[in-house]
Amino acid sequence: MTRPLFIQDFNAVCALGSGKDAIWKKLLAGDRSAIQERIFGKLSRYAALLTSEVTDVPVENPFFDNRVNRISLSVLQFMRPKIEAAIQNYGKDRIGVFLGSCDNGSEASLAALQTFSQTGSFPENYSMEMQQADFPARFIADYFELNNVIQTHSTACASSASAFASARNMIYAGVCDAAIVGGVDIVSLPVMLGFSSLEAVSPEPCNPFSANRSGITLGEAGAFFLVTKEADGASLKIIGIGESADADHMTAPRADGAGAILAMQGALSDAELSPSQIDYLNLHGTGTKLNDAMESLAVASVFSGTLPVSSTKAMTGHTLGAAGALELAICGMTLLQTGNEKFLPPHLFDGVRDETLPSLNLVPAPHAVNRVSRCMSNSFAFGGCNVSLVMERT
Repeated sequence: MTRPLFIQDFNAVCALGSGKDAIWKKLLAGDRSAIQERIFGKLSRYAALLTSEVTDVPVENPFFDNRVNRISLSVLQFMRPKIEAAIQNYGKDRIGVFLGSCDNGSEASLAALQTFSQTGSFPENYSMEMQQADFPARFIADYFELNNVIQTHSTACASSASAFASARNMIYAGVCDAAIVGGVDIVSLPVMLGFSSLEAVSPEPCNPFSANRSGITLGEAGAFFLVTKEADGASLKIIGIGESADADHMTAPRADGAGAILAMQGALSDAELSPSQIDYLNLHGTGTKLNDAMESLAVASVFSGTLPVSSTKAMTGHTLGAAGALELAICGMTLLQTGNEKFLPPHLFDGVRDETLPSLNLVPAPHAVNRVSRCMSNSFAFGGCNVSLVMERT
C-alpha cells in the first residue's frame, strides 16, 4: 500500500440508471429490466442499452459530438464541482486523463461509409480523427481545457481497469497531480456484429456461472473517477493493482487461470493484504463457457470458498472497455454504505450450478453483512490481459 490512489469523486451511468444512487437502488433490487431484445441490422439480440436521458446530453463542440462522448459528459456532469476544484487547486497543466474504451468511432465511421457507398464521398463533417483511439480522452481534456497527459487504453474488456495502473504510474512519477480515470463504451452495430460472429453473444440474457451459460449480453456504460495521491478527506482509495498477460490465445482465456491468479495475487501483494482481508469480490463473470470456468478455478485457488462474490453483468450487461471502471464504481457504492447492515451486490443466474467447476460463494439477493471494508474487482480480457483492483474505505 505504498502508492494509494485516493478517490476524490466518482460516478457512473449504465442501463440500470444515471448516477450512483439510481444504479445502486436497482442493483440491490436485482433489476434486470434494462436487458431487452433489440434489433441490430438484421440481428435480434439481447442488450443493455442506455436511455435517451443519457445520450441526449448535448456536446458543445460539434467535432466531438458522438454517442460515446455524450455518455462521458453525462457522467462528468455529476463530477464537475470536484473536477473544477481540482483544476483550481492543481492547475489545468497538472491533471491527466486516462480512459479505457473498445469502440474507436465505429458509430461515425459506419455512417460515413454508408454515405460514401451511396455518393462516392464522405460527409463534409467526417474526419478519420473520430476513429482514433484517443478521441474520447481528447474530448474530456478539451471539455475541461486540460493540458497534461492524455491516454486511451484499448486492452479489450480490461481497458478501463488498465487505465488506473497508468494513472497511478504518472501521478507517482510526478507527471500529474490528479487524474480523471475511467471508461466508456457503446453497443454499436459493428460491436454487436463482431461479437456475434465470434458466437460469443448469448441468445438469452446472460447467465454467469450457470451450467446453462451460453455467452455475453452486451451493455453500454460510462464510469469515471477523480484520483490524487493526496488524501484530502477522501472516503475511498485504491490500494492494490495487479496486472498480468496470458500470452496464450487471441480471444480465449488461459484455461488454468494462471494469468488471472497472478493478477489477483499481484493486487493483494501491492495492497499488502492477505486473501482473508478482502470482504467482497466483483467477478469478471461474463457468462461464457471459457471465461467463467477459468475464473472459477482462479478465484478458488486464491481465496477460500467463503468469500462473497458476484458478477453484476447479469444486470448491467458486459460494458466492454467500461466494465473495469463500472464494476470498480459498484465496489465503491458497496463500501460507502452506512448503518449496521450493509448489502452486497447480488449474483443473478438461473441457480443451476456447474458441478464441474469449484463452488464459489455467489451472493444471493438480498444479502446483508455486518462489515465490508475492502473489495476486489476483476477484469479479464481478450488477448489475455488481466487486471485486478483492490479498493478500501479510508
